[in-house]
Amino acid sequence: MKHTFAHFNFNVKDLDKSIAFYKEALGLEETRRKETDDFILVFMKDCETGFMLELTYLKDFDKPAYDLGDNEFHLAMVTDDFDASYKKHSEMGCICYENKKMGLYFINDPDEYWIEILPKR
Repeated sequence: MKHTFAHFNFNVKDLDKSIAFYKEALGLEETRRKETDDFILVFMKDCETGFMLELTYLKDFDKPAYDLGDNEFHLAMVTDDFDASYKKHSEMGCICYENKKMGLYFINDPDEYWIEILPKR
């Protein structure tokens, strides 16, 4: 029996802002959308793999922010041009943590979720 990853979910407060961020920062594209009376799901996909990021917008969410804990959970993405990626994310102002010894850094999205950026090795 085999299992493969299909998607990972982030709940977002401003769906349009999140879609724009993931498109600009990481080149993800919306592949499908599902809307109900209670929520909207938007699936974002990269251009290389079948893995998707599911952005969930809860229409009646009444809290000021999501509890992200210590942000120990995160997505990790590999880039084929680490220097260009770093430059773009620096210009966007979304780098939130760097570990130069390990050769990686993290960006945060509009909801403060962390995404680890790794060079292709």
